[in-house]
Order: sequence, then structure tokens, then C-alpha cells
Amino acid sequence: MAAEDTRKIGILLFPGVEELDAIGPWEVLSYWTHNYAEDGWEVSCFSVDGKPVNCAKGLTVEAHHSMSSMPALDVLLHPGGQGTRPQLTDEPHLEWVRSQRRSVPLMTSVCTGSLVYAAAGVLRGRPATTHWASLDKLAELDPTIEVRADERFVDDGDVLTAAGVSAGIDMALHLVARLTSAERARQVRRGIQYDPQPPV
Repeated sequence: MAAEDTRKIGILLFPGVEELDAIGPWEVLSYWTHNYAEDGWEVSCFSVDGKPVNCAKGLTVEAHHSMSSMPALDVLLHPGGQGTRPQLTDEPHLEWVRSQRRSVPLMTSVCTGSLVYAAAGVLRGRPATTHWASLDKLAELDPTIEVRADERFVDDGDVLTAAGVSAGIDMALHLVARLTSAERARQVRRGIQYDPQPPV
């Protein structure tokens, strides 16, 4: 497939992003796109200015692009974390989210990334979820949202929201299945040896 035909997934990085919110989906999606290039997808990370970001628990992660240099996206993934709190009242960021909603076919979020979508009006009248500790905040931000407290992720067509932190891995595997096939998602799950059996 020609490079210009390759479809693009972008993961947003920002100060205070929860590490696994971004890195969990990255592992799933990058394993998929590196090992099955014939599917015609690629994934990259971007930050506001293209510079590295300091995450919630001290990890520093580099971005591939800035917001201004990133390619046009087919899928946007907005992670959560403490860094989303100031975004809820950051009108330039919320307007950027709205602009992505107008141009990106599939908007996805992990954890409290959905709070930002709610604040931007992206989830109006839709079913959605978030981290268990922020479910009330999701409803407060937009009472029209059908908050689904018990679901690992909620697929509402062109908007896909995941619950907290590790739920982003499940959501990303669902995304692989949705964009290709369930068999491909099973191959990726086996490849990254993701088979949760919690010890406690």
C-alpha cells in the first residue's frame, strides 16, 4: 500500500497524561501496525509543540509530531490522567477537540480523556464511560450523556470511550478488531501476551 494511502492513528500526549492510558494502546496498535503492515495503518504520538512530555508518574515520553505537523488522522486517541483537569476549562484545547471532531472520522478516549470530550460537547446525547472515580464528573459535565458505569469500553460508532487506565488496552484490541477483523485482534493479543489473570 502506498504511503499516502496508509490510514493514521494519533495518540495525544500532554503534561500529566497517565502513562498506561497512552502506552497501553500504543503497545497494542504499534504491535499491530508493525507486524501487519499490509492492513494499511500506522500509529504515532503527538504533543502540542512536538516536544517530550512529562507524564503523571514521572515517565518522559517523546512525541513524533506536533499538533501543527501531525498528518490528517483517521482515528484520534485522547488519553486521561491528572493532566486532563486543566483541559476541562482550557478553551483553546476544547476548540481543538471540536475541530478534530469535525475532521476525524473516529474519536476515541481512555480514562478521563472522555471528560475532555464531554467538556467540548463531543459526547452530547451519547453513551460513554470513564474511570470509575470520575463517573459522577462525566455526568456533571454533560447531563445528556448516558453514563455506562459497568462497561470496559463503549463503542458508539464514531466515538469510542474506554474506562480507566488498563481498559485502554481492551479498547485498542476492540479497535483492531473493528478496523480489520476479530482474528487479527486475537493475533495481536497473543503477540503481546495479553491474557489477564489478576493474582489477587
